[in-house]
Amino acid sequence: MPANVIRVVGARVHNLKNITVEIPRDKFVVITCLSGSGKSSLAFDTIFAEGQRRYVESLSAYARQFLGQMDKPDVDYIDGLSPAVSIDQKGTSHNPRSTVGTVTEIYDYLRLLFARAGIPHCPICGREVVRQSAQEIVDAIESLPDGSRILVLAPVIRGRKGTYQAVFEEIRKAGFVRARVDGTVYSLDDEINLDRYKQHNIDSVVDRLVISHPESEEEKKAARTRLTDSVETALKFGEGYVTVSILDARESKIGNRKSETNPDFRISSSDLHFSENLSCPEHGISLPEIEPRTFSFNTPHGACPECQGLGNKLEIDPELLIPDKEISFNEGAIVAMEWSGPKEEGGYYWQSLVGAAKAFDIDLDVPVQEIPKDKLDIILYGTKGREIPIKYKSAKGHEFTFARDFEGVVGNLERRYRETNSEYIREKITEYMSDKPCPTCKGKRLRPEAIAVTVNGANIIEVTSWPILKTLDWVGELSGKKSALTNRQKAIAERVIKEIKSRLGFLVDVGLDYLTLNRSAGSLSGGEAQRIRLATQVGSRLVGVLYVLDEPSIGLHPRDNTRLLNTLKGLRDLGNSVLVVEHNDETIRVADWIID
Repeated sequence: MPANVIRVVGARVHNLKNITVEIPRDKFVVITCLSGSGKSSLAFDTIFAEGQRRYVESLSAYARQFLGQMDKPDVDYIDGLSPAVSIDQKGTSHNPRSTVGTVTEIYDYLRLLFARAGIPHCPICGREVVRQSAQEIVDAIESLPDGSRILVLAPVIRGRKGTYQAVFEEIRKAGFVRARVDGTVYSLDDEINLDRYKQHNIDSVVDRLVISHPESEEEKKAARTRLTDSVETALKFGEGYVTVSILDARESKIGNRKSETNPDFRISSSDLHFSENLSCPEHGISLPEIEPRTFSFNTPHGACPECQGLGNKLEIDPELLIPDKEISFNEGAIVAMEWSGPKEEGGYYWQSLVGAAKAFDIDLDVPVQEIPKDKLDIILYGTKGREIPIKYKSAKGHEFTFARDFEGVVGNLERRYRETNSEYIREKITEYMSDKPCPTCKGKRLRPEAIAVTVNGANIIEVTSWPILKTLDWVGELSGKKSALTNRQKAIAERVIKEIKSRLGFLVDVGLDYLTLNRSAGSLSGGEAQRIRLATQVGSRLVGVLYVLDEPSIGLHPRDNTRLLNTLKGLRDLGNSVLVVEHNDETIRVADWIID
């Protein structure tokens, strides 16, 4: 038998009638005929199934136990088979975590790009976050204009409530004599009284200096030594942070709350913040080491902790809870179990609702749509800790009166959904729930510190939300003259950028340039899913594989069909066999071999 053909002898799968056929290897072959003639039975249920079965049998017994036993197709024999890959029109994945980016592995390369070439920013203020050594901080301070008067400060408290007498005592014991509190400098010998209910910023004053640039090397060295000592002391006491406050040479608030005035210094609002940590010195937010997993919504290191990286949360939906607002609560407006009106009179939940209605003068006999929103919110979301009198009459007729807060219908169902061990109760409560964007990440799936990392001015959420064609243009700019990347970043990211461009280009070639990388895989049509798998296979650049496709041209515009055919021919040119079940005339005409 020639080594360049796949020979099928005596195929009898489904409605095939003892078919024998030879298919050339490393060619683009189309199988076409009337519907029901057995095209798919030959391509998928015979040739692909046997190729897959033989590949699985070549694996070790240990590996086969995870893949299961595959039945041999009803065929006498098949020669010349290669490992086979089926690319059909079934959905890619029903996993809510799967996206176009993860299925094509482009998102994995983007994570690597952002981890290696990304610039972290503070999630609150957006300022760029960089590590600085003590010497780099000293250099930055020395670059201030000659004659600048500064305070070197060690940040201790940032935006927290309290009186902090113990903190002042700690600063005093460390050998410092002044502290800056909310912008005013105080002597630690004076009594400092703070409002415990207001947020405060407290800094220890390490040194007061005047920036000078003397010509004498000895004086210059002495000035730098003093500044270096002050910065290192501030970094040590401020746990890696130092603030430099630039003063105005007129007056300053120095002293107690009565604001004594010193004619030498006036504190301006101009502060310079430095940090030797990867953190924002202004807000004290420490960022983790930037790694590829930082951008993964499938790991705890990158996923939003509120929604675990899904981007949405299953929450009680008031619209499902009260579908008909034209009837009253007493008429059963709430459809959830145990809350549906007087028929639940013997139940604790309904009686607690009645107690809340009496306490807040809510008429349960009027249509729900006529109840003011603030009162309806009490029924739905509770009294927020305020206790109300509740009269409870048990099924046996015993009456009890007690005071407690009312958690609301929504709060009650959400709590029971979290706490119950009963699948029945969980399923019943799910009937009144719907998916809503996560309130913490706003549907972005990632932690704030991951979203705050940018490459060329864009974060990973923005990049994955663009149409693929725009994303391809953005990636192309990274290695261009207008790129914001440094030469070092370009060198680090060169291979990653090349791989991303290549895979995005394959998606464009198969007519999927309108998709976004954050598109859920489960929302794709069968044709889109098939072309995504096709683009992924082209990107893998495997050789010697038999690819079996099921009508890949379905739903394509003629322009996009030409791109698809070029992709299929590209697979063939790599050294693979491409077997396509197809009715499209253009596809049939460009095939190397036709089986009708």
